Amino acid sequence: MTWQRKLPLPAGYRLRDVLAFHRRDAESTAEQVGADMLRKGVMLEGVPVVLAVDFAPTEATCTADIDGSATPALERRIDEAFSSILGLRIDPGPFCAFAADDPLFGPIVRRQPGLRIVQSATVFEALTWAIIGQQINLPFAIALRRTFIQLAGRRHSCGLWCYPEAPDAADLAVDDLTSRKFSRAKAETLLRFAHLVASGELDLEPGADNPVETIGQRLLDIKGIGPWTVNYGLLRGYGHADCSLHGDVAIRAALQRLLGEEQRPDIVRTEQILQQYQPHRTMAAAHLWASLAPPDDNDTA
Repeated sequence: MTWQRKLPLPAGYRLRDVLAFHRRDAESTAEQVGADMLRKGVMLEGVPVVLAVDFAPTEATCTADIDGSATPALERRIDEAFSSILGLRIDPGPFCAFAADDPLFGPIVRRQPGLRIVQSATVFEALTWAIIGQQINLPFAIALRRTFIQLAGRRHSCGLWCYPEAPDAADLAVDDLTSRKFSRAKAETLLRFAHLVASGELDLEPGADNPVETIGQRLLDIKGIGPWTVNYGLLRGYGHADCSLHGDVAIRAALQRLLGEEQRPDIVRTEQILQQYQPHRTMAAAHLWASLAPPDDNDTA
């Protein structure tokens, strides 16, 4: 079954940033990216779905190729996933206005107009990616992510792998991962998290009685998950506007460059600096990450 809609793109939409984020896996396991197109496989409501986007100057044609029937719940997930992978969940305008005259962020905001936060298709994808990527370099994290997808995911009828959901991951054993270069601690944390979500003990659905801040606190209570993982997961998963990435090495390196200092600020000082930009710390992090990239390189973590 096919689901389709057109989404208007905001003025100054930075297509190159979006494509670079989804192009990280050079083997195109679950994503295929071209000059003006994107295809991403993901499990939604237990169904393999390929999210396809064809870009025009002012709009994106979004098509979901569903290996099954569309339910209202699945259509809602598809709609949310498109907004996330296109970076349309957070309006960058408020932070740009807030930081326009700021001596630290003003110059980089002016150099990077329209910068957006590109998100994962689902909250589960964002949080598992954060767990996989914590404390290792990006190329190795991408290789582990590819392994995780091929172990727990499912192939769409078109051949593209679909990123798994919690029940898929919960079926794995620790040895399935450790035999493929996952550390035991990382494998145990990943599966512990998947089991909590699959069982319903950890509710990732935000609402009036389950705000994102509460979800973040519950995540912190899980063995193996720390503040960086939670903040990065909330950023990529919910588009939460005020995530503090003070523990991120790249954030500290960017601040060192902006401050013109010989050493990176420590985590405590970095947190103090970023607190000045509440409630826009997510966009502050995005601008700091982007400030480290050469002008012709927009790859992001």
